[in-house]
Amino acid sequence: MQISSNLIKKLRLITESGILDCKKALLKKKGNIDAAIDYLRKKGKSKALNKISRQTLQGSIFNKTKKNIGVMLEVNCETDFVSKDKHFIDFGNKIISYALRKKIKNLLQIQENFDVDRINLISILGENIKISKYSILIGDFICNYLHRSRIGVLVQSNSMDFSLMKYIAMHIAASKPLYLNPESIPNEVLIREKNIQLDMSLQTGKSNFISKKIVEGRMKKFFSEISLTKQPFILDPKKTVEQYLLEHNILLKNFVRFGVGEKII
Repeated sequence: MQISSNLIKKLRLITESGILDCKKALLKKKGNIDAAIDYLRKKGKSKALNKISRQTLQGSIFNKTKKNIGVMLEVNCETDFVSKDKHFIDFGNKIISYALRKKIKNLLQIQENFDVDRINLISILGENIKISKYSILIGDFICNYLHRSRIGVLVQSNSMDFSLMKYIAMHIAASKPLYLNPESIPNEVLIREKNIQLDMSLQTGKSNFISKKIVEGRMKKFFSEISLTKQPFILDPKKTVEQYLLEHNILLKNFVRFGVGEKII
């Protein structure tokens, strides 16, 4: 089977593994990049779990709330310099204000409505511009947070105390949870991680019984890394986010986090 250099390059960017290891993994898994990622992890060749779901681009995040609506947008460009240009910032603010006013539901609608503006901006700035991500939350008590236009967060809860909710939003910005709680993690994600951890444990020569016990511990660590409520709270690491929320009678309903260039594959 022929493996393209572009596919090898993509796998290298994701896993930080060597060229030959990437090529071998792709050949072994017949070009399936997700299966190749798992193969490299099991072999201890993948160095970056957190980079499996990300790629790097330049740009800015824009978000805004009004009453019971919150919207968030990512606009990308080629250089950090352009992301700070007034024309670029005005373009993002124009879109986010329109999306909030019209309660736009999806990215495609925004892309279609602003494609002419985007092409005009490309001619002004001399760089490719892409409207890449968009999200909307509708419901009571939505808080927004923006960190230097590089990271944006929307949080929906049952709390009117936006100072407390800002702390939660800041935690989300810094700790990058992928899911609200363990119950919200898709079953296929859990099965995939359990299989990886079990294979890694069995390779050390431990018995099936011991390996399963080890996997249980590793899965708890996995939950604390990717589910918001199980993470150590960044302002008080002795507590989990879940404990902090209980102390303040806060129920989190949903959240969205965007980071410039971060993308779920």
